[in-house]
Amino acid sequence: MEVEKKTESTNKNIKKANLLDHNSVKNILDESVSDIVKSRGYKEDVRLSNAKLVLGTIIIVVALVAQFYNKKFPENRDFLICCIGLYVVLTAVMQLIMFVKEKNAILFTYHLEGSFTSTGLVVSSKLPRFSDQYTLTIESADPKSISAGKSVHLTKSVTQWLTKDGVLVEGLFWKDVEALIKKYSGTGEPKKKR
Repeated sequence: MEVEKKTESTNKNIKKANLLDHNSVKNILDESVSDIVKSRGYKEDVRLSNAKLVLGTIIIVVALVAQFYNKKFPENRDFLICCIGLYVVLTAVMQLIMFVKEKNAILFTYHLEGSFTSTGLVVSSKLPRFSDQYTLTIESADPKSISAGKSVHLTKSVTQWLTKDGVLVEGLFWKDVEALIKKYSGTGEPKKKR
């Protein structure tokens, strides 16, 4: 009975991906990266997500008002044209935010409390289709800031972190991501003497 409970509790912590679906693999790795960065003391910055939710809600309200306006079509033609125009403009703004600001970002953070930097992190990842090369990038949330560090990249094959059954070997992945965070913060490599 106790053996079953132990195996159940260890099975709950296992992260498994479908190796034939690159989105599944990327999602498992992205979730783990997010957990690792948050465990290092960085707090997630959800302001952009909240702004997108508010904008999306406004878009839905515009569409509902256009749909259920209490006049019939010939009478509400001008109103419908305004609603359609507003819908198109707001949707374009939403896409612009996603294209310009979000890009491939999986996590935005506030600056680390107690550190000298005044910028948070933007953690982004790429896993191209039909490729096993996962690229993780850590950069400053405000690259123009004086305290912004240089962006750092890690590119490795996902086969380094996943077993043939699709189980994530968290210890190896954790070590690589933590080394990348240390490299970004400047504590990962010894300083060269001049």
